[in-house]
Amino acid sequence: MDRLQNIFQRCKAEKRRALVIFNSCGFPDMETSETLIRKSIDSGADIIELGVPFSDPIADGATIQKASQAALANGVTLTKILDMAERIRNDYPETGLILFSYSNVMLNYGLEALCAKLKTIGVDGILAVDVPLEEGAQLRKLCAGHGLHPIPLIAPTTSRARAEEILRNASGFVYYVTVCGVTGERTELPPELAERLKELRAMSPVPVVAGFGIACETTARAVAEHADGVVVGSAAIRPMFGEGTLAERTEKVATLIRALRRGVSNAA
Repeated sequence: MDRLQNIFQRCKAEKRRALVIFNSCGFPDMETSETLIRKSIDSGADIIELGVPFSDPIADGATIQKASQAALANGVTLTKILDMAERIRNDYPETGLILFSYSNVMLNYGLEALCAKLKTIGVDGILAVDVPLEEGAQLRKLCAGHGLHPIPLIAPTTSRARAEEILRNASGFVYYVTVCGVTGERTELPPELAERLKELRAMSPVPVVAGFGIACETTARAVAEHADGVVVGSAAIRPMFGEGTLAERTEKVATLIRALRRGVSNAA
């Protein structure tokens, strides 16, 4: 059983759902980004999505775009992110680490070289936001050869037939996008979300986690009642744009994550 399987099995045994936290790597700087990841894990995150800043995103909402632009302006690179991931892996051997990236960045690094490096570091998988099923064969093959999980995405607009096709290649877990549109905090989630998650979980050979729009303990609990895990991104970044010292802002993120952990714990 690999690390991701262990995480979902452990969550099941503890009668809770997995908490997945997205980090915009390099924001507001590499040192603080690493501190935030460590605080996130210490506060209850089971899996960290290592968000690689990209200049032309298609899935990121305003908060993550703003964080990515700041990180790029500060000189963040994929190489620096991988170095950080290695340090985190050494200190947190049981935490899931997923590289969350757009294809241009990965192609620039070299897909084969990247997969080999991720295996060496101990990263568990890749979520390539803009690589559709039809164009993902090479990445899936390289991931399989290096013991990595290529995490697929399923959207509200994905038909049942296409979802079945995507799930045939699923590995690690599947990421269900809860809303049409980009990332960002929302006060309401679609009324059909529960039924769609129920359908996907019945079809899927791997756990189903849901993300986009989840912003607080209440929404985390509501989604966790119908999924195997919950992903939070923008809400865990927004406090870093607020007032207060750097230490105070990072503590606000940790406080939020502790609340989110309560939410996913009370749902199972």
